Amino acid sequence: MSGDSAHNPYTIDPARHRRFDERQTAFARQHWDREASYYERDYRADAPERVSTGDAGYTRVELARLLASWTVHNCFSGAFSWKRLGQADAALMRLGRHVVDDPARMTAETKETARTFGADLVGVCRLDPRWVYSHDRSGDVIVVPDGYRNVIVMGIAMDREAVSTSPTYPSATATGVGYSRMVFAIASVAEFIRNLRYGAIPMGNDTALSIPLAIDAGLGQLGRNGLLITREFGPCVRLCKILTDLPLQPDEPAAFGVTDFCRGCRKCTEACEAEAISAEEDPSYDVACPSNNRGILRWAVHADRCYEYWIRNTAACSNCIAACPFTRRGAEVLRSAEA
Repeated sequence: MSGDSAHNPYTIDPARHRRFDERQTAFARQHWDREASYYERDYRADAPERVSTGDAGYTRVELARLLASWTVHNCFSGAFSWKRLGQADAALMRLGRHVVDDPARMTAETKETARTFGADLVGVCRLDPRWVYSHDRSGDVIVVPDGYRNVIVMGIAMDREAVSTSPTYPSATATGVGYSRMVFAIASVAEFIRNLRYGAIPMGNDTALSIPLAIDAGLGQLGRNGLLITREFGPCVRLCKILTDLPLQPDEPAAFGVTDFCRGCRKCTEACEAEAISAEEDPSYDVACPSNNRGILRWAVHADRCYEYWIRNTAACSNCIAACPFTRRGAEVLRSAEA
């Protein structure tokens, strides 16, 4: 996933690459992998002790605000339902499936709908089966229903000013708000699609890998920090997506020089207190920890070290996002670099 060509956004070794198992993510390994240094350790467990230090950015009030920011995400599980929420409106029952004779127009309508419900970025791609998890966190095999060929990928921008305070609680609050806004967006867009009598499978970080799908949908490129770099917001976004059988026209992948820029820029590496981001000049097939998939050419991020730092910090860290030049200036940073 290191190329700067829009027509070839990935470099993959098929002999090594396999569909990734969601149980191998750091967040899942926390619960079952006894070899993981953070086994059965919740990163917020020591928050009371951190609050007691009196450090700026780690106050009791800021912790309360941080926890509140996740309310919609954590309490509205229906947002991730593969089926309609509640009963269909009686008027809809008299209408058949909406006939889509112009996928391009339907795509424009769908994007407008996504933006109406809070998406700051939205793109469409064909589903690449390589990016569907092989198993979910419970160990069940993931099978996408026949006909679900399209993916709507949405980006929810986070508060740049709040993220700039990373790794404090206000920065982590911006993350929680992003996830809660994401839930409203995907649930609403999924119901829009169902109201047209098509199927919708809304997803946060589950079911399929968000970043490669976002790349396929033209939202950005993969950065040194292992995150999607967008033209508009850099990596300061949260991603969600919807699988659907609604006829849509896919977007083209974008290429605006991220990989070449990241070769010379190591600001995220320098800002990472966990030393989890590679300082190597070029991407490689090397993996950094068990939470990396094999067979992909990129800068692999050491997810174990990252999560270990979250435990010490008692909150999510966004240092690599805050430090990225694209976060503050978007694609304008490339023009400055070339001047």
